[in-house]
Amino acid sequence: MGGSRHEAAGGGEQHHAEALRRAGLHVTAQRLAVLQAVAEHPHLTAEEAVGHTQRALGAISRQAVYDALNTLVERGLIRRIQPMGSPARYEDRIHDNHHHLICRRCGRVEDVDCAVGRAPCLQAAQDHGYRIEEAEVIYWGTCPQCLGARSPEHAR
Repeated sequence: MGGSRHEAAGGGEQHHAEALRRAGLHVTAQRLAVLQAVAEHPHLTAEEAVGHTQRALGAISRQAVYDALNTLVERGLIRRIQPMGSPARYEDRIHDNHHHLICRRCGRVEDVDCAVGRAPCLQAAQDHGYRIEEAEVIYWGTCPQCLGARSPEHAR
């Protein structure tokens, strides 16, 4: 797998600094802290990234974190997923065509490897002349924890 989360585990800050340089970006404490937050907390929201980055650095504005997230997505260092009806989430598993499984009750997100075959995983019935490079699939369901929790309507 080409996911950078696995690569980052061995290199940490040095790995992130090298990735920023390869992407043509200046290495800043803000960008390093945001990359580290995404590496440590896959599928975090922008607000969660703000919290983790503020805890790591102290004083950093919400806007600076949002700007860093956008820049890192634009340069291909992290990936933004935007499930319908849910806030955007960020992950550092990039360079592979994996999908996501999302719990409808609690919003938990899990990575799911490619459904069948090789990327782009699904053959489009009609490609309209496009060269298809990626398929984005989101599976929706109920996670094991929510399935095990007794809801008030089931208790009756």
